[in-house]
Amino acid sequence: MKIIDEAELNKQPYDDNDDYISRGHYKKESADIQKFGEQLAALSMKQIDALDFDEFFYDNLIKLKTIKPKTEAYRRHQQFIGKLMRDIDLDELQTKLNQVKNTLGNESVQVAKFEKLQKQLLEGGDSAIFELVSEHPSLDRQILRQMVRKANKELEKSSESKTARELFKYLRSEI
Repeated sequence: MKIIDEAELNKQPYDDNDDYISRGHYKKESADIQKFGEQLAALSMKQIDALDFDEFFYDNLIKLKTIKPKTEAYRRHQQFIGKLMRDIDLDELQTKLNQVKNTLGNESVQVAKFEKLQKQLLEGGDSAIFELVSEHPSLDRQILRQMVRKANKELEKSSESKTARELFKYLRSEI
């Protein structure tokens, strides 16, 4: 009579297979993909456009943004987005996503920089214009002086100035 110990008794056919992946692993992987899909759905339209998806995936991602969150339809559509994302290279998509987020972050820094420049010009007058033109020779001194003078007159009358916005646009386009 052969005595079998408990370890041998409970042995499964896949225990010796190194290529075996458990069902739990697949479920975790699909849950991670769905979370990544949630991150994509949380992006703005401008960011989604910059990621350059294929048309079918893009349409479904936009549709997910229109469905009310915390509903069954939203959950099902999220799972569908996860299913579609199985065919997409996630590492490449993650690098694109990081680039898009950094680009838009840099844009906000640029906007703050131009707003600061505009404020300096409006407060500093001719001396600020002279310094700016010496740093950036491509700027037209006469246009800057006219815009600053006109914006200051408008700001004395009301809190908003159309010319100040034009000055901001001019600075942004020329520098």
